[in-house]
Amino acid sequence: MLERHFYRQTFLDLAVWLPLACVIGLLGGGASAVLLLALDWATMTRVANPALIWFLPVAGFAVGWLYHQFGRGVESGSNLLIDEIHNPKAVIPLKMAPLVLIGTVLSHLFGASVGREGTAVQMSGTFADQIALLTKRGPEGRRVILMAGMSAGFAGVFGTPLAGAVFGLEVLALGKMRNNALFPCLIASLVSDCLVRFLGVQHTHYFISVIPEITLKGIVAVLFAGIIFGLSGKFFAEITHWIAHQFKRISYPPFRPLLGGLVIAIVVYWMGAYRYIGLGIPSIVESFQQPLSFWDAPLKMLLTTFSLGAGFKGGEVTPLFYIGATLGNALAPILDMPYPLLAGLGFVAVFAGAANTPLACTFMAIELFGAAIAPYALLACVVAYLFSGHSSIYVAQRLGSGKGRPLANEKATIRISDMK
Repeated sequence: MLERHFYRQTFLDLAVWLPLACVIGLLGGGASAVLLLALDWATMTRVANPALIWFLPVAGFAVGWLYHQFGRGVESGSNLLIDEIHNPKAVIPLKMAPLVLIGTVLSHLFGASVGREGTAVQMSGTFADQIALLTKRGPEGRRVILMAGMSAGFAGVFGTPLAGAVFGLEVLALGKMRNNALFPCLIASLVSDCLVRFLGVQHTHYFISVIPEITLKGIVAVLFAGIIFGLSGKFFAEITHWIAHQFKRISYPPFRPLLGGLVIAIVVYWMGAYRYIGLGIPSIVESFQQPLSFWDAPLKMLLTTFSLGAGFKGGEVTPLFYIGATLGNALAPILDMPYPLLAGLGFVAVFAGAANTPLACTFMAIELFGAAIAPYALLACVVAYLFSGHSSIYVAQRLGSGKGRPLANEKATIRISDMK
């Protein structure tokens, strides 16, 4: 009797969540497609007109003014979504979606060094929360809908539905995953990815020609590289938060990205550092093909942390891919490992350390580079996750069960930022 009741309830749950997750996936995929097309236009326009970098201070002021006038309450972006999942209070304002889209396109058009996943996740999460409002879901149902929205945005913008599904579960708390949301997150991710592909929006393809067999030498090399990747992710998160704290000393918020944009424009023009602004996709592709300068990773980190700290919009993940891939490229000859392999591992592992999402990043490696990389990728991502400590690009993440040794008392309600 109990078994029969279980299956009846399971089918009822599937009947509810399948259509909901499909709608969330369509909304997330549509938002991702619009974002990707807009950023392609912004990037091509900026590359064709390098002098646009001098308008970055004006663009920064415009972004800051928009958020100051209309975006109070949604400035925390992805962290607001995570907070609402942990402690549901109010529906995410619909204005978050257009504000972050406009802010991101302006940031990329004029040369800030920012990413795109934050925008996709915020837009998709915002639209998903409107579904929760319309369907009058309770707090637990709303949590699942928001998680599915985050998964859909992540999957759509990167073309990695498995990673997207796991990301929505894993990013909330260290060492804890809400597996009751796995089905909605997976369906939303798959639908989002399918829609983006159906619309003809292309994702960048990265190619690793040969993945060597697992050897003791390879394990030791990847173990060492994972430590470096984790410390790099930790440094990225910490320096971004520190710079943001310094900029907050400027009392009028629109002046923060104005000043930051002026500094970036001068540095980029003076150093000729145009390869370190925007997404930097061409440099990421190069890291899989040939040796690059050791300075690529630190210079990209400097410009990205400064851009984000100053208040430009977009996200951290694609710059973290750039930092990780170029750092792996630089480590390859030192560790006597193939350039493409170390670039691919750095691509996912620095992000795994900075976001505390080793499983999602391992799935991403498999989806982008093939199943043969799985053992190396899991090792690199887990080690990076351990060595990034209790730092995170998402300050709203909860402590969960911690890292390494289990905590005596699990504190899933404590924000990582409160540990400092």
